[in-house]
Amino acid sequence: MKLGVFGGTFDPPHIGHLIAAQDAKSALGLDRVIFVPAAVPPHKRDDTVSAAGTRLAMVRAAIAGADGFEVDDLELRRGGPSWTVDTLRELAARLPGSELFLLIGSDQYAEFESWREPDEIRQLAKVAVLTRENGVRQAAGVHTVRVTRIDVSSTDIRRRISEGQPIRFLVPAAVDALIRLHGLYGAIRVDRDRIGIVPGG
Repeated sequence: MKLGVFGGTFDPPHIGHLIAAQDAKSALGLDRVIFVPAAVPPHKRDDTVSAAGTRLAMVRAAIAGADGFEVDDLELRRGGPSWTVDTLRELAARLPGSELFLLIGSDQYAEFESWREPDEIRQLAKVAVLTRENGVRQAAGVHTVRVTRIDVSSTDIRRRISEGQPIRFLVPAAVDALIRLHGLYGAIRVDRDRIGIVPGG
């Protein structure tokens, strides 16, 4: 079985994440893509992130009903810095015989050699670089996956919310509902009865 491992803070998850995962699944012939929300991203330790349970609920809501997408909370349960090599070791032990593909953005790949045990990561999984541009530096054992260019980021979504701007169509409707339910990023809190049932919430 070919499995994509897609880690991130997902604060919040947005359509760019989903489209990139879909493109990678198709291009690499993956059976499943596993979304892995980080507990403490090692390269973002000084950043403030939303509560783990809230981010997990948003990812579950974002991928609800999507064939071949699932979420694994192993990094949240493990706690502490979310080292990719530890995550891949756990998945490899839990899913023997599976072929793992680590899905990372081109910006992450540029810093890949500074990650903990990059050589071990390459032993545990094939590295698949998700890029919207041409010209990603090639290396042995690295796959480059062209993904649909969507100019959206979690940072921009948080900014838009804090400024009272709309985010409709930038995140799945169920994620938008959770953001308003919990009053995240400065959103005006809305009662659950006004939102309705929120998948994953």
